[in-house]
Amino acid sequence: MPTSSTKIDNYAAARCIDLAAVFQDQLLEEPLPASAPGPVRRRQLALITTAQATCRECPLIIDCLYRAVVEYDVAGYVAGTTAAQRAQIRRRLDVTVEPEDFDSLAGVTRRNRQVNHSEVVRLRNANPHESLETLAQRLGCSLSTVKRHLRRERREPSARTAAPKPIVAEVIAVAAIVTGSPLARRGPQAA
Repeated sequence: MPTSSTKIDNYAAARCIDLAAVFQDQLLEEPLPASAPGPVRRRQLALITTAQATCRECPLIIDCLYRAVVEYDVAGYVAGTTAAQRAQIRRRLDVTVEPEDFDSLAGVTRRNRQVNHSEVVRLRNANPHESLETLAQRLGCSLSTVKRHLRRERREPSARTAAPKPIVAEVIAVAAIVTGSPLARRGPQAA
């Protein structure tokens, strides 16, 4: 099992941090339209080639891949995969990753909108350190509404029938099929 100093060393070795300009380039965010000019296509191919080489040599690729497929809906090129490839991996594994509700997390509220019970519970679970007043502000509702939903959750807990998460080896195997990557030969690391 890796020690925390090993993880720190691994993060220091993660070159995607040093190559942020490559990994965060707009050309790696979404597929190009068929009408894209040749120079743009060549630049995208060069970025993908650089990103692939960087990911292949990264000590965190398996952990990064697992998290990008199972835990977070991230954009761009991550762990040797595109967003479209990760979506295909999720479909094959029957994994659903809910995108973050950035409006609620940022505190954006809309007047006269119905407050969803599961949204209140999800925000409370995601932010247990925040006051109920802050959650009410984020949701654009009253403090009493938040309290009412949380009391309801304590009395009648929501059915938590989420499918079990796939194991690391399953994610690696499906990723190898989808991407044609030899990643499966590296062996699973702790996710």
